Amino acid sequence: MLDKPYGLSSNAALQKAKLIFNAAKAGHTGTLDPLATGLLPICFGEATKFSSFLLDANKEYIATIKLGISTTTYDAEGVITATNQVMNSPAEVLKCINTFLGTITQYPPIYSALKVNGRALYDYARNGEEVTIKSREITIHELELLEFISSDEFTLRILSSKGTYIRSLAHDIGQKLGCGAHLSGLVRTKTNNFTLQQAKTLNELANSDPEDIVNLLLPVDILVGHLSKIALSETQYARIRNGHPCESAIASEISSLVRLYYTNRFLGIATYEDRYLVKPIRLLNSVNLMAML
Repeated sequence: MLDKPYGLSSNAALQKAKLIFNAAKAGHTGTLDPLATGLLPICFGEATKFSSFLLDANKEYIATIKLGISTTTYDAEGVITATNQVMNSPAEVLKCINTFLGTITQYPPIYSALKVNGRALYDYARNGEEVTIKSREITIHELELLEFISSDEFTLRILSSKGTYIRSLAHDIGQKLGCGAHLSGLVRTKTNNFTLQQAKTLNELANSDPEDIVNLLLPVDILVGHLSKIALSETQYARIRNGHPCESAIASEISSLVRLYYTNRFLGIATYEDRYLVKPIRLLNSVNLMAML
């Protein structure tokens, strides 16, 4: 788990971590903007095959929202587009915030890496080109107003589904209040069951002994620990390793995706159909690989 610093892109942080661990292949599990800090789980080697499970996971943030100022990027990095006096009371702000709880429709920011017709939205914005941005459904599972820093700035704890833009949430709150708003600070505190308290900074990693940082790596199967487990026999293992389906009778309730093991070593994941048939869909080339930070 990496604690991404302020001012560094997620990819730049990834490349620094990749260099520290001397990894040939690496990937992160959900972009954080340069102005955001906090939890950035990183996968090395074959763990990247399973990173999508964290990309799709719920994430928790502490967001600081500044009322009365709207920007092009919906955050503090953008050009100011409007300023308004904030006349809303704390009670009105809280009432407004609560309307965003649950499943809502959200428009991604024009300054984002989301692609439309093969091009990132920020590319259209920087070239002054018009583009149709489609709304999408996201879910805000939890919203908690933590404190008012001042009469026009407050912090929120947000637990949301994948694809949620906290910048858009800040902008939409400002629009609904009628005064405008932007995201002035953001910390990601949780991804699925991983927390910021588990994370290390780049400085901590760079200044650690090589043996110590290797011990920080987590096993690949921690990414799929929520899936049901199937232990294979020697015959089943032989078939699975060759990419063939095999029968695996299990009486208990089981998910449509399962994680496979042979002699307690993680092999990969497979589909589980008709209560018996296991079809491999993503396997490790090597087993028991320690490859997630």
